Amino acid sequence: MADPFIFLNTYDIRPGEVEAFKRGFQRTADLVEAQEPRMLYFACHVSEDGTQATTVQVHADADNMAFHMQLIGDQIRAAGEYLEWSSMSIRIYGSPGNTLLEQMRQMAGSGISVTVSPPVVGFNRFSET
Repeated sequence: MADPFIFLNTYDIRPGEVEAFKRGFQRTADLVEAQEPRMLYFACHVSEDGTQATTVQVHADADNMAFHMQLIGDQIRAAGEYLEWSSMSIRIYGSPGNTLLEQMRQMAGSGISVTVSPPVVGFNRFSET
């Protein structure tokens, strides 16, 4: 089994739009839960003041992340209604491969941080379950 692929995406929520954001994210979460059995964890964490959110995703592998991006394309575009994309940062923990990394960078656009941290040391118990 391949190593899990972890994706963190942080962005600002437009003023007054936190409830709309939560409803939109719930629709996305419902879609992901129904269509992505290889998504191991998918959640959004919102700051206490409702101004910032971080999406945390743990995929079975990088291939699942590529599938995920295809699946939720429409939801990502719709989220621009309540998110400030210019504030976004992306952190990747795993080995995305060149094609997926380029897709992440294109999604981020210019001026948005994309940080990749491939595994160096440690162990993986996901393959034991």
